Amino acid sequence: MPPKQPLRRQSVSVGRGTRKRDEDSGTEVAEGADEWAQSKATVRPPDQLELTDAELKEEFTRILTANNPHAPQNIVRYSFKEGTYKLIGFVDQLAVHFSQVGNLIPKDSDEGRRQRYRNNLVTGSEESAKLVISEAEVVEEEDEPKEAEAGSQTDVPAAEAAEKVAEELMTPKQPKERKLTNKFNFSERASQTFNNPLRDRECQMEPPPRTNFSATANQWEIYDAYVEELEKQEKTKEKEKAKTPVAKKMGKMAMRKMTSMESQSDDITKVTQAAKIVERMVNQNTYDDVAQDFKYYEDAADEYRDQEGTLLPLWKFQNDKAKRLAVTALCWNPKYNDLFAVGHGSYDFMKQSRGMLLLYSMKNPSFPEYIFSSESGIMCLDMHMDHPYLVVVGHYDGNVAIYNLKKPHSQPSFRSSAKSGKHTDPVWQVKWQKDDMDNNLNFFSVSSDGRIVSWTLVKSELVHTDVIKLKVEGSTTESLEGLQLYTVGCGTAFDFHKEIDYMFLVGTEEGKIYKCSKSYSSQFLDTYDAHNMAVDAVSWNPYHTKVFMSCSSDWTVKIWDHTIKTPMFIYDLNSAVGDVAWAPYSSTVFAAVTTNGKTHVFDLSINKYEAICNQPVVAKKKNKITHVQFNPIHPIIIVGDDRGHVTCLKLSPNLRKMPKEKKGQEVQKGPAVEIAKLDKLLNLVREVKTKI
Repeated sequence: MPPKQPLRRQSVSVGRGTRKRDEDSGTEVAEGADEWAQSKATVRPPDQLELTDAELKEEFTRILTANNPHAPQNIVRYSFKEGTYKLIGFVDQLAVHFSQVGNLIPKDSDEGRRQRYRNNLVTGSEESAKLVISEAEVVEEEDEPKEAEAGSQTDVPAAEAAEKVAEELMTPKQPKERKLTNKFNFSERASQTFNNPLRDRECQMEPPPRTNFSATANQWEIYDAYVEELEKQEKTKEKEKAKTPVAKKMGKMAMRKMTSMESQSDDITKVTQAAKIVERMVNQNTYDDVAQDFKYYEDAADEYRDQEGTLLPLWKFQNDKAKRLAVTALCWNPKYNDLFAVGHGSYDFMKQSRGMLLLYSMKNPSFPEYIFSSESGIMCLDMHMDHPYLVVVGHYDGNVAIYNLKKPHSQPSFRSSAKSGKHTDPVWQVKWQKDDMDNNLNFFSVSSDGRIVSWTLVKSELVHTDVIKLKVEGSTTESLEGLQLYTVGCGTAFDFHKEIDYMFLVGTEEGKIYKCSKSYSSQFLDTYDAHNMAVDAVSWNPYHTKVFMSCSSDWTVKIWDHTIKTPMFIYDLNSAVGDVAWAPYSSTVFAAVTTNGKTHVFDLSINKYEAICNQPVVAKKKNKITHVQFNPIHPIIIVGDDRGHVTCLKLSPNLRKMPKEKKGQEVQKGPAVEIAKLDKLLNLVREVKTKI
């Protein structure tokens, strides 16, 4: 047998049976092959960007929002409340294309089953009827031989059978109720668990109260926490400084314990009242000799001096925080006779800084009862007669403020602003007035800007009205346009009449005193050419309704009858007079203080020409006395200087002489006697003037 030859693989022709060689790739491609089977080379357009792999792999996300892109964003509507057009921030983004009110019934409900069976009967009524009839016929044929045999059985018509089947189809089948096991009742379980008896209310413990707190700690909160801690440390240091040296020596160990207790607990308010009482007891022991002098001491030398008296220094009130501030105002509390308010500021307009309001009690001369600080210096203050806890102050920057002693915070309860019409110059005096017709609190203020303003407290806001604008008479000048310009008078002091409510006096920097009325805002009732320099104080006599007093930096104190334009008495004190005050116990006694550190006390019934007491109160010559006030009950005065010190002085018996008692006659006392005493002096002066 010839040897077997290897089998050769024959090429199978596709299509036309010929193959072509791809010129580019060198692979054979059948001519008849489909185009989709061939490898296609991508053609790149000439303007295509060349991107790197990272740029190709970068994903660009598109966020779908529920906002309507066609909704307008700039709709404005007119607000009748504010009187302007306001932009509407909320625009409806919902676009409704179709809405229909439907009534869906669940399939498993009874109504759903009834509707389904009813629909089946309506659609397939013919077929069901035929089926029922055929079934009934089959039943008849089967029963016929039995009936023939029995002969006694009744025939059942086919119609009744059909009705029964229809009723069965109409009535829905009720599912069998399955009993569900109660997972919380263990009696149905295989094993029962023994339950412990509940505890009584007496043995049960109340859960502590809980609150959820969450906060994000940032740099500002950490900074605020550090600042609060520093303030607490400063307060503890101030309390340590407030104690007198004797108290420090007596209780150094006690102070250490107290500071340790303060560091442990922040709530020290529980012991403030007890600490205040203890502090007053310590001060009473320390200043026992001064308290004895205040109560009992009377200068025995007055018996040998007929027309002269002395002032006995008692306590000296000062605070470290007010060392470099001058005493700019003094006022006794109308209810508590041992409490007085001190205003601190500066009369030097080149050295204006902060201000302070301090309230001292004679029961505790070492530390003030209340401390309030302000950014601007306090120039004047006044305490309300009916509400002694309200203190109104005037600042150097033109603002007025009301402090409430019932709320001892550093900030005032009410304060004016540029919006509420504050003064543009320093406020030199404020005075409380009687409540208005609506029982609102109100007070007046006078300033260097020439305005006298009435402030009313309405709904916790200060409302101002200009009562009068001071104009210097005879100082009108015409401008280029022909308008008349007035020179504004700078008000420095004012006082209201004790009986005539609408009448008040105003002193100015030009040295004039104007008698004004609340009813007339454009005209003065009268004008007095009083002084050659600024009027520092004006005060009505507490007894005589016609007499008032004024003092000035021109070294003089003048006593006036407001019906006469010339002064009744003139006293030259050889130095600028800072303040004057009438005595509350006599119509003829008044005190004046000068910048050379002296206090002068006059009694016109004893001596009409000079003071019956000239006494230096301040030790150093550099100190200047600024203010003086009489206590309404006790025979003492308080004097303030420009170093922030307040000195309390007791009047000797000669300075407060009462009418001598004659044998067999009762001494008359009262306002009528005081008025007659002053009238007698004024009549002598009037007679002399008429003769001249």
